[in-house]
Amino acid sequence: MSTVVREVTVVNEQGVHARPSHAIVECASRFQAEVALVHDGRRADARSILSVMTLGAVRGASVRIEASGDQAGEAAAALAELFDGGFAEQP
Repeated sequence: MSTVVREVTVVNEQGVHARPSHAIVECASRFQAEVALVHDGRRADARSILSVMTLGAVRGASVRIEASGDQAGEAAAALAELFDGGFAEQP
């Protein structure tokens, strides 16, 4: 089983707070893949809102998405799209 890795940057003003964390968990849960987010030496299970919120990823932070499993590529791409779109939050 291979691992797909994507590097993203947090672009929304408030960083990864409760609403983006919920969107991440909802997105990751749709795929048959193990997904983790890595930021500043901390690793979070993308299916756990508490884990994602404790990353402390603020605007401008670099986050690595690591996905493995049958739908790893799709999961990583969908999460990268969420980050790139600023979680659809207004600037």
